Amino acid sequence: ITNTQRIDAALPTIQYALDNGAKSIVLCSHLGRPNGEFNDKFSMAPVAKVVEEKLGRPVKLMKDVVGKEVEEACANPEPGTVILLENSRFYIEEEGKGKDADGNKLKADPEKVKDFRASIAKLADIYCSDAFGTAHRAHSSMVGDGFDTKCSGFLLAKELDA
Repeated sequence: ITNTQRIDAALPTIQYALDNGAKSIVLCSHLGRPNGEFNDKFSMAPVAKVVEEKLGRPVKLMKDVVGKEVEEACANPEPGTVILLENSRFYIEEEGKGKDADGNKLKADPEKVKDFRASIAKLADIYCSDAFGTAHRAHSSMVGDGFDTKCSGFLLAKELDA
């Protein structure tokens, strides 16, 4: 990671939530354009290390975004746990489109997109968006489907007030 500006900008929201009663934090983000395919080049592992250093607490990096292992890790974590999901764009269901190995465009199955969003909604009680740069996109991790409580983080609120 050569520039931590976006991580730095999200830290006040994360720290505020931890300091004000959030049992845990589940972070979901993307890196690059892997087109719905797993690619080590775009792993969130380096991001986890930077967030861990800046927060001064361990960050548990999940190998996935959805699924049983992720749901179990997020269901009842120790108080103060920070969990970072793997790159959401590793899934075609995130953007609704991708490319196959030959570069041909693919479209996500609407039912699988629905299931992907439902799985994300199982990971937390509150959806907080702090990503102004992608707020206009209808990506699965950005729409907050399935969350009764939604809010904006400090960064997004600041941009909306500008």
